[in-house]
Amino acid sequence: MAAQPRPEIVDHALELFAPLGAIRVRRMFGGYGFYCDDLFFALVAWDILFLKADADAQAPFEAAGSQVFQYTQPDGRVFTMGYWSAPDEALDSPQAMLPWARRALECALRHRKPVKRARRRGGPPES
Repeated sequence: MAAQPRPEIVDHALELFAPLGAIRVRRMFGGYGFYCDDLFFALVAWDILFLKADADAQAPFEAAGSQVFQYTQPDGRVFTMGYWSAPDEALDSPQAMLPWARRALECALRHRKPVKRARRRGGPPES
């Protein structure tokens, strides 16, 4: 069985994010996740591009008319995540997307989990 082609919005988002550097995209939960330097900062679901935004970063998204990522679970509960739809004008060009993508990366950095380092066996005890 042949793999389905990626939706056009995924390829368009990769073009929009190009000024950020190396972007990795992977399929997840029926959509696509975008990573820059292992920071998960954007996703595509239902052919909509969403950018990470916490309480400190969501006001500009609200002002631009963006919508929060949410879906209704089978039991009727509404589930929301800290991602907001990219403003329409940000979808026009990489230059227009850049401030929004940087805001999403800054948010991802604030919420990055610290990397746990494994202690080497036989080494001196940590002090």
